[in-house]
Amino acid sequence: MVVFPNAKINLGLNILRKRPDGFHDLASCFVPVPYTDVLEIIESKKLSFSSSGLPIPGEKKDNLCLKAYHLLQKDFNLPPVQIYLHKVIPIGAGLGGGSSDASFTLKCLDQMFGLFLDDFLLEEYAARLGSDCPFFIKNQAVMAYGTGNEFEEVSLSLEDKFIVLLTPPIHVATAEAYAGVTPREAENNLKELLEKKPVSQWKGLVQNDFEASVFSKYPAIAEIKDKLYQTGASYASMSGSGASVYGIFEQAIDITSLFPENYQIWYPQR
Repeated sequence: MVVFPNAKINLGLNILRKRPDGFHDLASCFVPVPYTDVLEIIESKKLSFSSSGLPIPGEKKDNLCLKAYHLLQKDFNLPPVQIYLHKVIPIGAGLGGGSSDASFTLKCLDQMFGLFLDDFLLEEYAARLGSDCPFFIKNQAVMAYGTGNEFEEVSLSLEDKFIVLLTPPIHVATAEAYAGVTPREAENNLKELLEKKPVSQWKGLVQNDFEASVFSKYPAIAEIKDKLYQTGASYASMSGSGASVYGIFEQAIDITSLFPENYQIWYPQR
């Protein structure tokens, strides 16, 4: 079976408070975008994992796809499989690529072996793999709360917009990003802003709390956001804890010439 795990962007990201368990409560809107990896899983005589495309840091045995397999195998005694991942979504870029790969592995195995797990159960398994993972089970725009695993429906569509994603060759560690943030209650209700105000009015209101500290340490990321606005973006923001930045435009635009060749640039259509 071949599937295409997609990325997500954050519309706003408010870090509200630190929890007793050491994690943080947040408020954000997760939106899927069709920027995808390629994941193939087939039955095999022996469990294996291989990858191509962008290099994946760490040991193969620690890959989230394998962890997803072992999670289900423990409860359902699955046969061995061969997992092949072609990595396209930049790693450590605030796009949820690894979480998406893990959740798509769960969904793929569920279909392959007729486990008939409903979305609620799949989300429970996904939550054991990472905070962002449950989002990719239903894979639709939602408000995310808690550590990013509590969802609420949101009335929002960007289908008529043109979204550009840029990732500079900078890795922003999540722990590093959190270290630079002072949790605080949001000045505005993010869900109300997104539902009631047009995209053209989000600037200055829909905020990513990671930007201040990340931009001060990595000015090149801040420069991307500035250039996107200069080029006519209705709204631009860093996604997650960075380093990717997206711009939302009213119409198609080519910004390739504005950025260095070693930046990864993605458009919804070419």
